Amino acid sequence: MSSSVKLLDPAFQGAGQKPGIEIWRIENFQAVPLPKSNYGEFYMGDSYIVLQTTPGKGGSNLYDIHFWIGKDTSQDEALTAAIKTVELDAVLGGRAVQHRELQGHESDKFLSYFKPCIIPLEGGIASGFKKPEEEEYEARLYVCRGKRVVKLKQVPFARSSLNHDDVFILDTRNKIYQFNGVNSNIQERAKALEVVQFLKEKYHDGTCSVAIVEDGELYTRSNSGEFWVLLGGFAPLNKKTTGEDDVIPETTPTKLYSITDGEMKPVEGELSKGLLGNNKCYLLDCGAEVFVWVGRVTQVEVRKAASRVAEDFVTGENRAKTARITRVIQGYENNSFKSKFDSWPEGSTAPGGEEVKGKGKGKVAAFLKQQGVGAKGTIKSVQVVEEVPALLEDGGKMEVWYINDGAKLPLPEADFGKFYSGDCYIVLYSYHSGERKEDYFLCCWIGKDSIEEDQKTAYQLATKISNSYKGRPVQGRVFEGKEPPQFITLFQPMVVLKGGLSAGYKKSIADKGLTDETNKADRVALFRISGTSTHNNKVLQVDAVATSLNSAECFLLKSGSSIYLWHGNQSTRKQEQLAAKVAAFLEPGVALKRAREGKESNTFWLALGGKKSYTSEIESSETIRDPHLFTFSLNKKGKFEVEEVYNFSQDDLLTEDILILDTRAEVFVWVGQCVNVKEKENVFKIGQEYIDRASSLDGLSPKVPLYKVTEGNEPCFFTTFFSWDPNRATVYGNSYQKKLALLFGPSQVAELESMLPKQEKTTGNQGAPTQRASALAALTSAFNKSPSKSPPPEKTTANQGGPTQRASALAALTNAFKSATRKSSTLERSPSNQSGSTQRAAALAALAASFNPSAETKTSAPKPVRSNPGGSQRAAAIAALSAVLTAEKKKQSPDVSPSISTSGTPAVTSPPTDADSSEVNPSEADDSVGVAKTNKEDLSEANPSGADDSQEVAKTNKED
Repeated sequence: MSSSVKLLDPAFQGAGQKPGIEIWRIENFQAVPLPKSNYGEFYMGDSYIVLQTTPGKGGSNLYDIHFWIGKDTSQDEALTAAIKTVELDAVLGGRAVQHRELQGHESDKFLSYFKPCIIPLEGGIASGFKKPEEEEYEARLYVCRGKRVVKLKQVPFARSSLNHDDVFILDTRNKIYQFNGVNSNIQERAKALEVVQFLKEKYHDGTCSVAIVEDGELYTRSNSGEFWVLLGGFAPLNKKTTGEDDVIPETTPTKLYSITDGEMKPVEGELSKGLLGNNKCYLLDCGAEVFVWVGRVTQVEVRKAASRVAEDFVTGENRAKTARITRVIQGYENNSFKSKFDSWPEGSTAPGGEEVKGKGKGKVAAFLKQQGVGAKGTIKSVQVVEEVPALLEDGGKMEVWYINDGAKLPLPEADFGKFYSGDCYIVLYSYHSGERKEDYFLCCWIGKDSIEEDQKTAYQLATKISNSYKGRPVQGRVFEGKEPPQFITLFQPMVVLKGGLSAGYKKSIADKGLTDETNKADRVALFRISGTSTHNNKVLQVDAVATSLNSAECFLLKSGSSIYLWHGNQSTRKQEQLAAKVAAFLEPGVALKRAREGKESNTFWLALGGKKSYTSEIESSETIRDPHLFTFSLNKKGKFEVEEVYNFSQDDLLTEDILILDTRAEVFVWVGQCVNVKEKENVFKIGQEYIDRASSLDGLSPKVPLYKVTEGNEPCFFTTFFSWDPNRATVYGNSYQKKLALLFGPSQVAELESMLPKQEKTTGNQGAPTQRASALAALTSAFNKSPSKSPPPEKTTANQGGPTQRASALAALTNAFKSATRKSSTLERSPSNQSGSTQRAAALAALAASFNPSAETKTSAPKPVRSNPGGSQRAAAIAALSAVLTAEKKKQSPDVSPSISTSGTPAVTSPPTDADSSEVNPSEADDSVGVAKTNKEDLSEANPSGADDSQEVAKTNKED
């Protein structure tokens, strides 16, 4: 054994042999395996190495090594983690993708290993661990961000940490609170609920209570009251501020540098695979992420130097604390790296589906051996048998149309299963699936010789059929030669014939001066029987010549009134049986003549134009499915971009989104129920954009089947790629409402219904929730703050009514808010529903009256000084509230129903109407006279527009 192998850390022996995660912590500059019970716990003072082993195509494994650096880790420990990562990579054959992960800026791929989140803990191996279960439970406040992978960050336990734009979790000994900022994203709210549940199970044994607190709620609710008391009281929130940990590096124009002798040199020209030499290292700067590409024949010292150059580069660019560094080796590039190039031409592929297969793999192993490194990670490739996806239930109703002259014509049932290469077809299959009433499979079949006009007609008419079923059918597009198992199974047998019946096809053939090969009774025709089971049995008409034969298959030869069954010496009994079935389908009642290979008659060879040599090689049609889920977007230049959802699950199918599932054998575009109508119309365009991109970068077939799948109507051949729970698919509402129902049950959702997010009518009105929340906070603060300089009130009967009066005002105000935010879709054009502004004006009048007690109260109470801070504060509260309600009246009309937006900017919902005077209104009648005077003078400045509500308030104040 070489000396280099002996120096490798023994902790890595046997690593990467099984799929899954393995973690090591750096302790005293050594890698120590972490117990699986501690997976997901990362101490801020430590560094860790995380290995993810994934089964690849062809039977080998793919590797991702992440070294995680806590914010309090020493520089020496961080350096040790980097060095140990290189050692682990050597054990795996030098072909792992290496990632540097910084606390607070982890990649989505890393976070996906630890759903729903990781919680960095204080302490470390050097300073001592501080486990939550070993200390007195301390309340913690977290900010929770992310729609699919959560980045949880502990923030100072103070009201000043809150804002209107984020979701926060307050974890106390007996209760966990989720605070939803009024402008927070619906999907982040839903994900935060998963974190709440995770904290409840992990640190509270599943026994603590859970409460939801909505931004802008008055603290008359018990949960809200408890929450605000813990944070020192209810008051206006600060605007969101951006700290150092919140800075996200922008994606800059990609720049490529070559690394020579430890120095970087820019590489000019358009980004292409051809710029990368296999004897060099390169740095690809993408702003938020920096890649180091390593040529497969570079020396080990050159690779180490390239890594140091990358570290120095991000430090010099002031990105050392935020930018991720990812190292890839030639032939094992990940999709994230390849997507930075306009195209990535296919070369030979490695066992895991990347570049460098066969000889290339041997070169890598030989080179590593020459360097003194073992290649235990290179596992011998084994044959992988295709896993057949779930097939549609049989016994359904079938309808088939073919396209001709811009219309769809019904195909006789006797011809179901016959497809001409020059035609396009629409297939509708209705069937019962499980407990659902009825499901539909709607598909266009596109012949390879069909004309473009017929193809467009087929797509348009299929969409009309789908719309007539309210979009429920799974709608697909299938090209000849790429038929998926669920399509083939519907037709037993399925026969693809030469020629076509479409008038457009025949005209096209005539215009080109070609011979119409449409099968006719007087013509010789040869049919190849392929497949061994119902999901891949397919019959294809081929050229009627001897060279078309294959010893591994069966063929049917139709000549005049005779039909021959020729079976090669390597064909199977099942193929013979299928051939006999096809013969009866094509030529009913005609006697079948058998011809075994080597014993054919002269008549047989004469029909084929004479005996000639042919192949005996077995063609493999097996497809290995490798599912990946993606989100998509358009960059500033309008270029289609995708982002992978790693380690995906059913929870990642968010109802407000469109997602793409690529299995390599088919592409699904999944559409959530809450997706914008215009986006739904572009589903197939989105799918085609993805296929075009994946064809140039990943070698995906341009003719891969494409499906549109709508939420709630997922077929079995889609759900098979998930651990599917059918009950989840039947829950309605937005992402937040769905998650509430799944975690807390329908009864709890009904109880929390008033707290669920609602959308504003227009984009211009999206500021109203924040404005209302601030106004309510200012109002509550005004009601509850006692001026320190005011003398105590005299105990008079009239003065004791102040708190009760203010309680009534607050109840009226709350009811007005509730009415204002109620869904406008329930309003009709009637005089009774036009009373919203009157109700709000009455609420303001009641509020003003509560601030301006009766005349006898005024005489008995000492007159406060003009500079009374309490009076000014309450005057400001009324002014802010007046502006809110006045603006709301202008922007809303009960005659118009607001459209429901799914952009994820929810509005705050109304608080309850039952105000509790003992909780809301402490006795503060001492400064009521000063408030009355202040209100009278300040209200005209607060709302100069002269709207009805403010006029009503001013009038009430004047009278009082």
